[in-house]
Amino acid sequence: MDTARIDRFVAAKWDDEIVPQLVDYIRIPNKSPMFDADWVAHGYMEDAVKLMEAWAKAQPIAGMRVEVVRLAGRTPLIYIDIPAFGAPEGHDDCVLLYGHLDKQPEMTGWADDLGPWKPVIKGDKLYGRGGADDGYAIFGSLTAILSLQQEGIAHSRCVVLIEACEESGSYDLPYYVDHLADRIGKPSLVVCLDSGCGNYEQLWCTTSLRGLCGGNLKVTVLEEGVHSGDASGVVPSSFRVLRQLLSRLEDEISGRIHVEDLHVEIPAERIAQAKQAAAVLGDAVWSKFPFLPGMRPMHDELHELVLNRTWRPALSVTGADGLPPLADAGNVLRPFTAVKLSLRLPPTLDGDTAGRLVQKLLTENPPYGARVEFALEKSSTGWNAPAMSPWLTEAIDAASHAFFGKPAVYMGEGGSIPFMGMLGAKFPGAQFMITGVLGPHSNAHGPNEFLHIPTGKRVTAAVARVIAEHHQASLKGLTQGVGVDTHGHAKFGDHGCC
Repeated sequence: MDTARIDRFVAAKWDDEIVPQLVDYIRIPNKSPMFDADWVAHGYMEDAVKLMEAWAKAQPIAGMRVEVVRLAGRTPLIYIDIPAFGAPEGHDDCVLLYGHLDKQPEMTGWADDLGPWKPVIKGDKLYGRGGADDGYAIFGSLTAILSLQQEGIAHSRCVVLIEACEESGSYDLPYYVDHLADRIGKPSLVVCLDSGCGNYEQLWCTTSLRGLCGGNLKVTVLEEGVHSGDASGVVPSSFRVLRQLLSRLEDEISGRIHVEDLHVEIPAERIAQAKQAAAVLGDAVWSKFPFLPGMRPMHDELHELVLNRTWRPALSVTGADGLPPLADAGNVLRPFTAVKLSLRLPPTLDGDTAGRLVQKLLTENPPYGARVEFALEKSSTGWNAPAMSPWLTEAIDAASHAFFGKPAVYMGEGGSIPFMGMLGAKFPGAQFMITGVLGPHSNAHGPNEFLHIPTGKRVTAAVARVIAEHHQASLKGLTQGVGVDTHGHAKFGDHGCC
């Protein structure tokens, strides 16, 4: 592989086509179904699908078939099938590349000259909702493959899946994976471009993802609001009762989750990776967040902060109801308080089990006999990567050196990508390269979200290198033979593991 030529081709493709396409994509307010119940009528999801479908079909990739698959009552899915290039006849190994096109909602707090549906380029950053999470995935995936074909470099068959429901928990995706199972086949390598990076100086690969348990907790104490001077001291405050319930789950001083069954034993390898990542990042482990002056993180040890956000459960209250705005808040003891809870789960903890446990914990034996309701909205299991084959470790590190000039780094991520757990279960023999462009201050899901364009280019080129190395490994039989033992852990044949 001529690294310099691949680098130039990818950079030109980004400058001439991908960035302009992403500018148009950011303008489309195609919020995920959880945040836009009328997404079909609004038509924004369809606009995004058509934009990506048209660009994909225009790419001169040999034998490529682009199709929008539609199952009744579900969000659409873009399915792209690319035959092996330069491979011997009968070669049936496969690479699956994944991304999504749905977006998070607007959120408040955008800078005056920015906005969620207003694409703005400042220096090497493209601002706007969805460019980095995850609009670039289809463009990066196809450009990586096209760069190999332009250089006459062989690759295995590639399948690209771009879903439209990821930000709502990917609840439509299992139906599509089952529907397309015979066409997808059994990939030996999965590439996901929906993750983060600890910095913009090297290639970062995700080794685990947390699960998620979330829902709405409501405490009701009265049929209607009453004068607080008359009722306080007699009627318990719904807010205080809710606070008591949350204390069953979380220590309000340390933030540690009390319930031991919501914790798991952290694998020694992941602890070692957390220490390595902390050594690389230094204070950037926490300083990447917009702390107020004088604020400090939840732990003094950097690697413990990494483990906190990747392997330990953590609770966030992300919304509230029953609380009037300050300007309208009279002296009233309110009838109810409701909050939206987002509980991040360790990667190996079963999401459904956690959901049942939290439901019982919050609703049993309510204080004062208050009416307590917990509407569980989601309970998804996280993902822990199987042991990485030597060929993939070498390929990823070589790609990082080639296009970033530094070694690759491995670290878990605190968010969830439901598709990864699903694929891990369906294809236990697959290897995973989970990477992305969401680095410091890129602020996915929040205000002022941006895509770091140089990182997008380098990640694209790195993926091309890994796909090429995958083909060489598959010819030697090194991508096969990974299995799962009776305990659900990855195991290898004669090739060992690392």
